[in-house]
Amino acid sequence: MTVGAGPRHTSSPEALRTRANVLLTLTAAIWGFGFVAQRLGADHMGAMSFNAARFAIGAVSLLPLLWWFARQHRTSPLVVPEPPAAEVYDETPPAPGARRSPLVPGLVAGVVLFSAAGLQQVGLETTTAGKAGFITGLYIVLVPVLGRLLGRRATPAVWFGLVLAVPGLYLLSMTEGLTIATGDLLVLAGAIFWAAHILVIDHYVRTVDALQLSATQFAACALLSAGGALLVEDVPFSGTGAALGAVLYGGLVAVGVAYTLQVVAQRHAHASHAALLLSLEAVFGALGGWLLLSETMSPRMLVGCALMMAGIVVSLRGSESDGGPDRP
Repeated sequence: MTVGAGPRHTSSPEALRTRANVLLTLTAAIWGFGFVAQRLGADHMGAMSFNAARFAIGAVSLLPLLWWFARQHRTSPLVVPEPPAAEVYDETPPAPGARRSPLVPGLVAGVVLFSAAGLQQVGLETTTAGKAGFITGLYIVLVPVLGRLLGRRATPAVWFGLVLAVPGLYLLSMTEGLTIATGDLLVLAGAIFWAAHILVIDHYVRTVDALQLSATQFAACALLSAGGALLVEDVPFSGTGAALGAVLYGGLVAVGVAYTLQVVAQRHAHASHAALLLSLEAVFGALGGWLLLSETMSPRMLVGCALMMAGIVVSLRGSESDGGPDRP
């Protein structure tokens, strides 16, 4: 008696989307806990040295993926492996033959990334991982605001999100004496550069392979950070041994592993859902700070976090309903 082969079972679209959402949530958790790694690294290494090391490892961690896509003769998806993450505005595939060298775009993006990451890391020397996560998350609200300066459309929901986020920032960071901690201010300045960085990526990713662009910008940022360490730090790269775990997490896990999860997940995830799930990195940053660093927040600060998260979600939903800002 011959038994025929049974029918092949394929995952349903719902199952694929569920798996994608789980992977994206895991990616957000990896990035959120990355603030803990950065905070720990700040205890042992100068900001420039730490960034030079983690972004160099991040660039190297992408080499296997670069090799795999080249071997498959495939173009990498429009996913940019960086914390914090955001979807690009325009997901229209580039025209055939429109690809160009990632060198110049990568250098430009690397300069902006160097500014954003440098301000963030210096700020983390005097603020908490939880506060840094939520303040950095404001870049999501700031992207359409800066885009408006470039002639892009911003929906009422985007402005409402900003209205929610600003008082949230006040409650989180402003003291009773109406002063803001230096670390919080530096991280906020970094958030502005993170928003600018998203716009730079959005400009170039139409004509440059996203993965090649990411590896190039990480390498550029690592070189700039190394140069900064040599200029401003008394003993560059001292404390690397003590901070090795944090450096490896920030470079290998938060870049290589997280990017791979994104590539797998965003094949089946709705773009707006992906952006919302990835925005949870702020929540995971606060959770990681509480679990691993014993950080605490007052009720006032928690209300501020809730308002900022609401502003982020409202801004993302507004961008989704608008279909994305007009491109100049």
